[in-house]
Amino acid sequence: MHRKVIAPSVLAASLLLVIPASAASFAPGAPGIGDPYYPASGNGGYDVSHYDLRLQYQPKTDLLEGTATILATTTQDLSRFNLDFGLKVSEVRVNGIRAGFATSGTQELEVTPASPLAKGKSVTVVVKYAGKPSELKVDGWTAWHRTPDGGVAAQEPDSAIWWFPSNDHPLDKATFDVSVNVPDGTQAISNGVLQSSSSKLGWTRYNWRSNKPQATYLATLAVGKFDITTDTTANGLPILNAYSKDLGDNAGAARASLERTGEVADWLTGYFGPYPYNALGGYVPNVTSGYALETQTRPFYSPRQFANGANVQVVVHELAHQWYGNSVSVRGWKDIWINEGFARYSQWLWSEKEGEGTAQELADWVYATRPAEDPFWQVKPGDPGPENQFHGAVYDRGALALQALRNEIGDEKFFAVLKGWPTEFAHGNASVAEFTRYAERISGKRLAGLLDTWLYRSGKPAAGPSKPASKPKRGNLRGAAPKPVQPKSWKKIAATDSVHDHDAHR
Repeated sequence: MHRKVIAPSVLAASLLLVIPASAASFAPGAPGIGDPYYPASGNGGYDVSHYDLRLQYQPKTDLLEGTATILATTTQDLSRFNLDFGLKVSEVRVNGIRAGFATSGTQELEVTPASPLAKGKSVTVVVKYAGKPSELKVDGWTAWHRTPDGGVAAQEPDSAIWWFPSNDHPLDKATFDVSVNVPDGTQAISNGVLQSSSSKLGWTRYNWRSNKPQATYLATLAVGKFDITTDTTANGLPILNAYSKDLGDNAGAARASLERTGEVADWLTGYFGPYPYNALGGYVPNVTSGYALETQTRPFYSPRQFANGANVQVVVHELAHQWYGNSVSVRGWKDIWINEGFARYSQWLWSEKEGEGTAQELADWVYATRPAEDPFWQVKPGDPGPENQFHGAVYDRGALALQALRNEIGDEKFFAVLKGWPTEFAHGNASVAEFTRYAERISGKRLAGLLDTWLYRSGKPAAGPSKPASKPKRGNLRGAAPKPVQPKSWKKIAATDSVHDHDAHR
Protein backbone atom coordinates (compact mmCIF):
# COMPACT_ATOMS: atom_id res chain seq x y z
CA MET A 1 0.00 0.00 0.00
CA HIS A 2 1.42 3.40 -0.99
CA ARG A 3 1.01 6.62 0.97
CA LYS A 4 0.94 9.85 -1.01
CA VAL A 5 0.87 13.45 0.16
CA ILE A 6 -0.21 16.02 -2.40
CA ALA A 7 1.32 19.48 -2.63
CA PRO A 8 -0.96 22.59 -2.42
CA SER A 9 -3.50 22.87 -5.21
CA VAL A 10 -1.72 25.43 -7.35
CA LEU A 11 1.52 23.51 -7.30
CA ALA A 12 -0.27 20.21 -7.70
CA ALA A 13 -1.86 21.58 -10.84
CA SER A 14 1.53 22.59 -12.16
CA LEU A 15 2.74 19.02 -11.78
CA LEU A 16 0.04 17.94 -14.21
CA LEU A 17 1.15 20.29 -16.95
CA VAL A 18 2.62 18.63 -20.01
CA ILE A 19 6.39 19.01 -20.06
CA PRO A 20 7.36 20.92 -23.19
CA ALA A 21 9.14 19.13 -26.00
CA SER A 22 12.42 20.81 -25.08
CA ALA A 23 12.23 18.99 -21.75
CA ALA A 24 11.52 15.56 -23.24
CA SER A 25 14.81 14.23 -21.89
CA PHE A 26 13.69 14.58 -18.27
CA ALA A 27 13.15 11.19 -16.63
CA PRO A 28 12.90 9.68 -13.16
CA GLY A 29 16.14 8.77 -11.41
CA ALA A 30 16.73 5.07 -10.87
CA PRO A 31 15.36 3.62 -7.60
CA GLY A 32 18.69 1.89 -7.00
CA ILE A 33 22.33 2.80 -7.57
CA GLY A 34 23.01 -0.45 -9.44
CA ASP A 35 24.54 -2.72 -6.79
CA PRO A 36 23.46 -6.33 -7.51
CA TYR A 37 23.89 -7.31 -3.84
CA TYR A 38 21.32 -4.72 -2.70
CA PRO A 39 19.26 -3.56 -5.71
CA ALA A 40 17.12 -1.17 -3.61
CA SER A 41 20.09 0.60 -2.02
CA GLY A 42 21.06 4.02 -3.26
CA ASN A 43 19.45 5.92 -6.10
CA GLY A 44 20.27 7.36 -9.51
CA GLY A 45 20.19 10.86 -10.93
CA TYR A 46 22.00 12.91 -8.31
CA ASP A 47 25.08 13.08 -6.10
CA VAL A 48 24.90 14.30 -2.48
CA SER A 49 27.61 16.60 -1.09
CA HIS A 50 26.24 17.33 2.39
CA TYR A 51 23.62 16.26 4.93
CA ASP A 52 22.41 18.65 7.61
CA LEU A 53 20.31 16.74 10.16
CA ARG A 54 18.41 18.59 12.86
CA LEU A 55 16.82 16.06 15.18
CA GLN A 56 14.96 15.70 18.46
CA TYR A 57 14.76 12.34 20.23
CA GLN A 58 12.73 11.32 23.27
CA PRO A 59 14.21 8.17 24.82
CA LYS A 60 11.09 7.32 26.84
CA THR A 61 8.90 6.98 23.76
CA ASP A 62 11.51 6.33 21.04
CA LEU A 63 10.05 9.24 19.09
CA LEU A 64 12.48 10.76 16.61
CA GLU A 65 11.55 14.04 14.90
CA GLY A 66 13.76 15.48 12.21
CA THR A 67 14.43 17.92 9.44
CA ALA A 68 17.02 16.78 6.91
CA THR A 69 18.54 19.29 4.51
CA ILE A 70 20.32 17.56 1.64
CA LEU A 71 22.65 19.36 -0.76
CA ALA A 72 23.12 17.58 -4.07
CA THR A 73 23.96 17.98 -7.75
CA THR A 74 21.90 16.38 -10.48
CA THR A 75 23.70 13.92 -12.76
CA GLN A 76 20.88 13.72 -15.31
CA ASP A 77 17.77 15.63 -16.31
CA LEU A 78 15.36 14.65 -13.52
CA SER A 79 11.59 14.61 -13.47
CA ARG A 80 11.57 12.70 -10.17
CA PHE A 81 14.09 11.20 -7.80
CA ASN A 82 14.17 8.80 -4.88
CA LEU A 83 15.58 8.92 -1.37
CA ASP A 84 16.07 5.84 0.82
CA PHE A 85 13.99 6.26 3.97
CA GLY A 86 11.47 4.47 6.18
CA LEU A 87 9.96 6.90 8.70
CA LYS A 88 6.78 8.95 8.13
CA VAL A 89 7.37 12.09 6.08
CA SER A 90 5.17 15.18 6.50
CA GLU A 91 6.74 17.57 3.98
CA VAL A 92 9.35 17.73 1.22
CA ARG A 93 10.69 20.86 -0.42
CA VAL A 94 12.99 21.05 -3.42
CA ASN A 95 14.82 24.35 -3.86
CA GLY A 96 12.43 25.91 -1.36
CA ILE A 97 9.23 24.86 -3.12
CA ARG A 98 6.89 22.15 -1.86
CA ALA A 99 7.26 18.90 -3.77
CA GLY A 100 4.98 15.94 -4.18
CA PHE A 101 6.09 12.69 -2.59
CA ALA A 102 5.03 9.09 -2.22
CA THR A 103 6.46 5.87 -0.82
CA SER A 104 7.08 2.61 -2.62
CA GLY A 105 8.76 -0.68 -1.90
CA THR A 106 10.43 -1.12 1.45
CA GLN A 107 12.57 2.00 1.59
CA GLU A 108 11.82 4.31 -1.35
CA LEU A 109 10.68 7.91 -0.87
CA GLU A 110 9.74 9.17 -4.35
CA VAL A 111 10.05 12.95 -4.68
CA THR A 112 8.45 14.88 -7.55
CA PRO A 113 9.68 18.49 -7.66
CA ALA A 114 7.33 21.25 -8.84
CA SER A 115 9.57 21.75 -11.88
CA PRO A 116 11.95 19.27 -13.54
CA LEU A 117 15.61 19.53 -12.58
CA ALA A 118 18.24 20.00 -15.26
CA LYS A 119 21.46 18.01 -15.25
CA GLY A 120 24.41 19.57 -13.45
CA LYS A 121 22.35 21.86 -11.22
CA SER A 122 22.70 22.33 -7.46
CA VAL A 123 19.64 21.12 -5.57
CA THR A 124 18.54 21.63 -1.97
CA VAL A 125 16.09 19.07 -0.59
CA VAL A 126 14.41 19.52 2.79
CA VAL A 127 12.54 16.58 4.33
CA LYS A 128 10.50 16.84 7.55
CA TYR A 129 9.64 13.60 9.30
CA ALA A 130 8.85 11.81 12.55
CA GLY A 131 8.47 8.26 13.79
CA LYS A 132 9.62 5.53 16.13
CA PRO A 133 12.66 3.86 14.54
CA SER A 134 12.29 0.68 16.62
CA GLU A 135 8.91 0.06 14.95
CA LEU A 136 10.37 0.19 11.44
CA LYS A 137 11.15 -3.24 10.02
CA VAL A 138 12.58 -3.89 6.58
CA ASP A 139 12.25 -7.53 5.56
CA GLY A 140 11.73 -8.28 9.24
CA TRP A 141 15.02 -6.64 10.16
CA THR A 142 15.98 -3.46 12.02
CA ALA A 143 19.19 -1.50 12.38
CA TRP A 144 17.90 0.52 15.34
CA HIS A 145 18.87 -0.63 18.84
CA ARG A 146 16.66 0.31 21.76
CA THR A 147 18.61 0.68 24.99
CA PRO A 148 17.37 1.12 28.57
CA ASP A 149 17.98 4.87 28.30
CA GLY A 150 17.81 5.65 24.58
CA GLY A 151 18.54 4.35 21.11
CA VAL A 152 21.41 3.65 18.73
CA ALA A 153 21.77 3.58 14.94
CA ALA A 154 24.72 1.40 13.90
CA GLN A 155 24.50 -1.38 11.32
CA GLU A 156 25.91 -2.57 8.02
CA PRO A 157 25.20 -2.56 5.08
CA ASP A 158 22.63 0.10 5.93
CA SER A 159 21.25 1.93 8.95
CA ALA A 160 20.45 5.37 7.57
CA ILE A 161 16.86 4.61 6.53
CA TRP A 162 15.94 4.29 10.20
CA TRP A 163 16.91 7.87 11.06
CA PHE A 164 17.50 10.09 8.00
CA PRO A 165 16.67 10.15 4.26
CA SER A 166 19.67 9.62 2.02
CA ASN A 167 21.26 8.16 -1.07
CA ASP A 168 22.10 5.06 0.91
CA HIS A 169 25.14 3.49 -0.74
CA PRO A 170 28.91 3.91 -0.17
CA LEU A 171 29.30 5.23 -3.73
CA ASP A 172 27.68 8.51 -2.68
CA LYS A 173 29.66 9.94 0.23
CA ALA A 174 29.03 13.33 1.80
CA THR A 175 29.95 15.52 4.74
CA PHE A 176 27.61 15.69 7.73
CA ASP A 177 26.29 18.09 10.35
CA VAL A 178 24.22 16.26 12.97
CA SER A 179 22.37 18.34 15.58
CA VAL A 180 20.42 16.38 18.19
CA ASN A 181 18.13 17.69 20.94
CA VAL A 182 17.68 15.30 23.89
CA PRO A 183 16.34 15.60 27.45
CA ASP A 184 18.75 17.11 29.99
CA GLY A 185 20.90 14.45 31.62
CA THR A 186 21.04 12.51 28.34
CA GLN A 187 23.79 12.77 25.74
CA ALA A 188 23.81 12.42 21.96
CA ILE A 189 26.91 10.88 20.38
CA SER A 190 27.67 11.03 16.66
CA ASN A 191 30.60 11.16 14.23
CA GLY A 192 33.38 13.71 14.01
CA VAL A 193 33.93 16.67 16.31
CA LEU A 194 31.47 18.04 18.87
CA GLN A 195 31.10 21.66 17.82
CA SER A 196 28.95 22.83 20.72
CA SER A 197 26.20 21.91 23.18
CA SER A 198 23.60 24.06 24.91
CA SER A 199 20.61 23.58 27.21
CA LYS A 200 17.17 25.18 27.05
CA LEU A 201 13.87 24.38 28.77
CA GLY A 202 14.88 20.90 29.90
CA TRP A 203 16.56 19.86 26.65
CA THR A 204 20.22 19.81 25.57
CA ARG A 205 21.28 20.12 21.95
CA TYR A 206 24.52 18.52 20.71
CA ASN A 207 26.05 19.64 17.42
CA TRP A 208 28.44 17.25 15.64
CA ARG A 209 30.36 17.74 12.41
CA SER A 210 32.08 15.29 10.04
CA ASN A 211 34.13 17.35 7.60
CA LYS A 212 35.35 14.52 5.35
CA PRO A 213 33.27 12.42 2.96
CA GLN A 214 31.37 9.71 4.81
CA ALA A 215 29.25 6.81 3.59
CA THR A 216 25.71 6.84 4.93
CA TYR A 217 26.03 3.50 6.77
CA LEU A 218 29.03 4.94 8.62
CA ALA A 219 26.92 7.74 10.11
CA THR A 220 25.92 6.89 13.67
CA LEU A 221 23.67 8.20 16.41
CA ALA A 222 23.64 7.11 20.04
CA VAL A 223 21.38 8.68 22.65
CA GLY A 224 21.63 7.68 26.29
CA LYS A 225 23.45 8.32 29.54
CA PHE A 226 27.20 7.99 29.05
CA ASP A 227 30.43 8.42 30.92
CA ILE A 228 32.66 10.33 28.50
CA THR A 229 36.45 10.48 28.43
CA THR A 230 38.56 12.78 26.26
CA ASP A 231 42.22 12.75 25.31
CA THR A 232 44.52 13.45 22.38
CA THR A 233 46.77 11.25 20.28
CA ALA A 234 50.52 11.75 20.11
CA ASN A 235 49.81 13.65 16.89
CA GLY A 236 47.34 15.96 18.64
CA LEU A 237 44.05 14.54 17.37
CA PRO A 238 41.09 14.70 19.79
CA ILE A 239 39.81 11.39 21.19
CA LEU A 240 36.32 11.01 22.62
CA ASN A 241 35.14 7.71 24.08
CA ALA A 242 31.69 7.13 25.58
CA TYR A 243 30.48 4.29 27.81
CA SER A 244 26.91 3.62 28.89
CA LYS A 245 26.60 4.13 32.63
CA ASP A 246 24.96 0.70 33.03
CA LEU A 247 27.51 -1.61 31.37
CA GLY A 248 27.87 -3.62 34.57
CA ASP A 249 30.68 -6.19 34.68
CA ASN A 250 31.87 -5.29 31.17
CA ALA A 251 32.61 -1.65 32.00
CA GLY A 252 36.22 -2.09 33.14
CA ALA A 253 37.20 -4.34 30.23
CA ALA A 254 35.59 -1.95 27.75
CA ARG A 255 37.54 1.00 29.13
CA ALA A 256 40.79 -0.99 29.23
CA SER A 257 40.33 -1.60 25.51
CA LEU A 258 38.99 1.69 24.14
CA GLU A 259 41.31 3.87 26.18
CA ARG A 260 44.14 2.51 24.02
CA THR A 261 42.50 3.99 20.90
CA GLY A 262 45.10 6.74 20.53
CA GLU A 263 47.99 4.31 20.90
CA VAL A 264 46.53 1.95 18.30
CA ALA A 265 45.76 4.74 15.83
CA ASP A 266 49.27 6.14 16.09
CA TRP A 267 50.67 2.64 15.54
CA LEU A 268 48.48 2.07 12.47
CA THR A 269 49.80 5.24 10.82
CA GLY A 270 53.11 3.43 10.46
CA TYR A 271 51.44 0.91 8.16
CA PHE A 272 48.64 2.88 6.51
CA GLY A 273 49.89 6.46 6.48
CA PRO A 274 48.41 9.54 8.17
CA TYR A 275 45.08 9.09 9.93
CA PRO A 276 42.46 10.31 7.43
CA TYR A 277 40.19 12.29 9.80
CA ASN A 278 40.31 15.01 12.45
CA ALA A 279 38.80 13.03 15.34
CA LEU A 280 38.63 9.51 16.70
CA GLY A 281 37.30 7.49 19.59
CA GLY A 282 34.53 4.96 20.15
CA TYR A 283 31.43 4.23 22.15
CA VAL A 284 29.96 1.28 24.03
CA PRO A 285 26.18 1.53 24.49
CA ASN A 286 24.15 -0.93 26.53
CA VAL A 287 22.88 -3.01 23.61
CA THR A 288 22.24 -6.73 23.40
CA SER A 289 23.90 -7.28 20.01
CA GLY A 290 27.35 -8.80 19.82
CA TYR A 291 29.11 -7.06 16.93
CA ALA A 292 31.21 -3.93 16.47
CA LEU A 293 31.13 -1.49 13.56
CA GLU A 294 33.60 1.01 12.09
CA THR A 295 31.26 4.02 12.21
CA GLN A 296 33.46 6.83 10.94
CA THR A 297 35.81 8.41 13.52
CA ARG A 298 33.79 6.82 16.36
CA PRO A 299 33.37 3.03 16.15
CA PHE A 300 30.45 1.28 17.81
CA TYR A 301 31.30 -1.59 20.17
CA SER A 302 28.87 -4.03 21.75
CA PRO A 303 29.51 -4.72 25.46
CA ARG A 304 29.67 -8.41 24.58
CA GLN A 305 32.98 -7.78 22.82
CA PHE A 306 34.44 -7.36 26.32
CA ALA A 307 32.54 -10.09 28.18
CA ASN A 308 35.74 -12.13 28.62
CA GLY A 309 37.97 -9.21 29.50
CA ALA A 310 39.78 -6.47 27.63
CA ASN A 311 40.33 -7.06 23.93
CA VAL A 312 42.43 -4.49 22.11
CA GLN A 313 42.21 -6.64 19.00
CA VAL A 314 38.67 -5.45 18.29
CA VAL A 315 39.84 -1.84 18.61
CA VAL A 316 42.65 -2.57 16.13
CA HIS A 317 40.11 -4.03 13.71
CA GLU A 318 37.69 -1.09 13.82
CA LEU A 319 40.42 1.55 13.66
CA ALA A 320 42.03 -0.16 10.66
CA HIS A 321 38.71 0.32 8.90
CA GLN A 322 39.11 4.08 9.14
CA TRP A 323 41.61 3.69 6.30
CA TYR A 324 40.33 0.46 4.72
CA GLY A 325 36.57 0.73 4.36
CA ASN A 326 35.90 4.31 5.48
CA SER A 327 38.41 6.50 3.65
CA VAL A 328 38.71 3.98 0.81
CA SER A 329 35.21 2.51 0.54
CA VAL A 330 33.84 -0.29 -1.58
CA ARG A 331 32.79 0.50 -5.12
CA GLY A 332 30.15 -2.22 -4.73
CA TRP A 333 29.31 -4.46 -1.79
CA LYS A 334 30.95 -7.42 -3.55
CA ASP A 335 34.27 -5.64 -2.85
CA ILE A 336 33.86 -6.21 0.90
CA TRP A 337 37.30 -7.90 1.04
CA ILE A 338 38.83 -4.44 0.66
CA ASN A 339 37.33 -3.73 4.09
CA GLU A 340 37.41 -6.93 6.06
CA GLY A 341 40.47 -8.80 4.81
CA PHE A 342 42.65 -5.79 5.57
CA ALA A 343 41.09 -5.09 8.98
CA ARG A 344 41.67 -8.73 9.94
CA TYR A 345 45.24 -8.58 8.66
CA SER A 346 45.85 -5.51 10.82
CA GLN A 347 45.03 -7.73 13.81
CA TRP A 348 47.70 -10.15 12.64
CA LEU A 349 50.17 -7.26 12.44
CA TRP A 350 49.23 -6.19 15.98
CA SER A 351 49.92 -9.77 17.09
CA GLU A 352 53.39 -9.50 15.54
CA LYS A 353 53.95 -6.19 17.31
CA GLU A 354 52.87 -7.65 20.68
CA GLY A 355 55.05 -10.75 20.26
CA GLU A 356 52.02 -13.04 20.35
CA GLY A 357 52.42 -14.70 16.98
CA THR A 358 53.58 -13.48 13.57
CA ALA A 359 51.27 -13.00 10.63
CA GLN A 360 52.91 -16.03 9.02
CA GLU A 361 52.24 -18.15 12.10
CA LEU A 362 48.62 -17.03 12.14
CA ALA A 363 48.28 -17.77 8.42
CA ASP A 364 49.77 -21.24 8.90
CA TRP A 365 47.37 -21.86 11.79
CA VAL A 366 44.28 -20.82 9.83
CA TYR A 367 45.31 -22.82 6.77
CA ALA A 368 46.18 -25.97 8.73
CA THR A 369 43.14 -26.02 11.00
CA ARG A 370 40.56 -25.60 8.22
CA PRO A 371 40.18 -28.98 6.47
CA ALA A 372 39.56 -29.06 2.73
CA GLU A 373 35.94 -30.13 3.21
CA ASP A 374 35.17 -27.14 5.44
CA PRO A 375 32.54 -24.87 3.79
CA PHE A 376 34.90 -22.05 4.71
CA TRP A 377 36.82 -22.77 1.49
CA GLN A 378 33.70 -22.51 -0.67
CA VAL A 379 33.26 -18.79 0.09
CA LYS A 380 35.05 -16.52 -2.38
CA PRO A 381 36.21 -13.39 -0.51
CA GLY A 382 36.54 -11.38 -3.74
CA ASP A 383 32.82 -11.81 -4.49
CA PRO A 384 31.20 -13.75 -1.63
CA GLY A 385 27.55 -13.05 -2.51
CA PRO A 386 25.18 -11.11 -0.26
CA GLU A 387 24.42 -14.22 1.79
CA ASN A 388 28.12 -14.57 2.69
CA GLN A 389 29.15 -10.94 2.77
CA PHE A 390 30.18 -11.16 6.43
CA HIS A 391 31.21 -14.81 6.48
CA GLY A 392 34.33 -15.67 8.45
CA ALA A 393 36.09 -16.61 5.22
CA VAL A 394 35.93 -12.99 4.01
CA TYR A 395 37.99 -12.14 7.10
CA ASP A 396 40.36 -15.08 7.56
CA ARG A 397 40.69 -16.31 3.99
CA GLY A 398 40.90 -12.64 3.04
CA ALA A 399 43.83 -12.20 5.41
CA LEU A 400 45.43 -15.37 4.01
CA ALA A 401 45.35 -13.71 0.59
CA LEU A 402 47.31 -10.78 1.99
CA GLN A 403 49.91 -13.02 3.58
CA ALA A 404 50.29 -14.84 0.25
CA LEU A 405 50.74 -11.45 -1.43
CA ARG A 406 53.30 -10.42 1.19
CA ASN A 407 55.34 -13.57 0.58
CA GLU A 408 55.12 -13.13 -3.19
CA ILE A 409 56.30 -9.52 -3.43
CA GLY A 410 58.37 -9.20 -0.23
CA ASP A 411 57.94 -6.97 2.80
CA GLU A 412 59.24 -3.77 1.22
CA LYS A 413 56.78 -3.79 -1.67
CA PHE A 414 53.95 -5.23 0.42
CA PHE A 415 54.07 -2.50 3.02
CA ALA A 416 54.45 0.10 0.29
CA VAL A 417 51.15 -1.19 -1.11
CA LEU A 418 49.45 -1.09 2.32
CA LYS A 419 50.50 2.51 2.87
CA GLY A 420 50.06 3.78 -0.68
CA TRP A 421 46.59 2.42 -1.33
CA PRO A 422 44.77 4.63 1.24
CA THR A 423 46.54 7.66 -0.23
CA GLU A 424 45.83 6.76 -3.86
CA PHE A 425 42.08 6.40 -3.24
CA ALA A 426 41.66 8.64 -0.16
CA HIS A 427 38.01 9.55 0.57
CA GLY A 428 36.88 7.68 -2.53
CA ASN A 429 35.81 4.22 -3.67
CA ALA A 430 37.67 1.30 -5.15
CA SER A 431 37.24 -2.32 -6.16
CA VAL A 432 39.18 -5.55 -5.72
CA ALA A 433 40.18 -5.35 -9.39
CA GLU A 434 41.61 -1.88 -8.82
CA PHE A 435 43.57 -3.14 -5.82
CA THR A 436 45.05 -5.92 -7.94
CA ARG A 437 46.17 -3.46 -10.61
CA TYR A 438 47.61 -1.14 -7.96
CA ALA A 439 49.57 -3.94 -6.28
CA GLU A 440 50.92 -5.03 -9.68
CA ARG A 441 52.05 -1.49 -10.46
CA ILE A 442 53.84 -1.04 -7.13
CA SER A 443 55.42 -4.50 -7.06
CA GLY A 444 56.23 -4.81 -10.75
CA LYS A 445 54.79 -8.33 -10.71
CA ARG A 446 51.76 -9.99 -12.25
CA LEU A 447 49.50 -10.88 -9.34
CA ALA A 448 46.12 -11.65 -10.88
CA GLY A 449 46.73 -15.40 -10.75
CA LEU A 450 47.82 -15.38 -7.12
CA LEU A 451 44.91 -13.25 -5.95
CA ASP A 452 42.48 -15.21 -8.09
CA THR A 453 43.51 -18.38 -6.23
CA TRP A 454 42.83 -16.89 -2.82
CA LEU A 455 39.90 -14.60 -3.59
CA TYR A 456 37.87 -16.09 -6.43
CA ARG A 457 38.31 -19.87 -6.47
CA SER A 458 36.28 -22.20 -4.31
CA GLY A 459 38.16 -24.97 -2.57
CA LYS A 460 41.24 -25.03 -0.38
CA PRO A 461 44.37 -23.91 -2.27
CA ALA A 462 46.84 -26.77 -2.70
CA ALA A 463 49.54 -24.86 -0.86
CA GLY A 464 49.27 -22.42 2.01
CA PRO A 465 50.49 -18.83 1.88
CA SER A 466 54.00 -19.87 2.87
CA LYS A 467 57.40 -18.39 2.32
CA PRO A 468 59.70 -20.16 -0.16
CA ALA A 469 60.73 -23.53 1.19
CA SER A 470 64.03 -23.72 3.06
CA LYS A 471 66.22 -26.73 3.76
CA PRO A 472 64.36 -29.39 5.75
CA LYS A 473 65.17 -29.43 9.43
CA ARG A 474 66.65 -32.46 11.12
CA GLY A 475 63.94 -34.97 11.88
CA ASN A 476 61.92 -33.61 8.97
CA LEU A 477 63.96 -35.06 6.14
CA ARG A 478 61.11 -35.13 3.67
CA GLY A 479 60.58 -31.41 4.09
CA ALA A 480 57.02 -31.82 5.40
CA ALA A 481 55.74 -28.71 7.13
CA PRO A 482 55.65 -29.10 10.92
CA LYS A 483 52.24 -28.94 12.54
CA PRO A 484 51.64 -25.31 13.47
CA VAL A 485 51.28 -24.25 17.07
CA GLN A 486 48.33 -22.07 17.99
CA PRO A 487 49.63 -18.49 18.26
CA LYS A 488 49.08 -16.84 21.62
CA SER A 489 46.95 -14.11 20.05
CA TRP A 490 44.56 -16.48 18.32
CA LYS A 491 41.87 -16.66 21.00
CA LYS A 492 41.62 -12.87 21.24
CA ILE A 493 41.45 -12.57 17.46
CA ALA A 494 38.85 -15.34 17.22
CA ALA A 495 36.83 -13.57 19.91
CA THR A 496 36.24 -10.75 17.43
CA ASP A 497 34.70 -13.08 14.85
CA SER A 498 31.33 -11.57 15.75
CA VAL A 499 32.71 -8.11 14.90
CA HIS A 500 30.46 -8.29 11.87
CA ASP A 501 28.34 -11.33 12.65
CA HIS A 502 26.75 -12.00 9.26
CA ASP A 503 23.65 -13.42 10.91
CA ALA A 504 23.05 -10.01 12.49
CA HIS A 505 22.96 -8.20 9.17
CA ARG A 506 20.29 -7.66 6.61
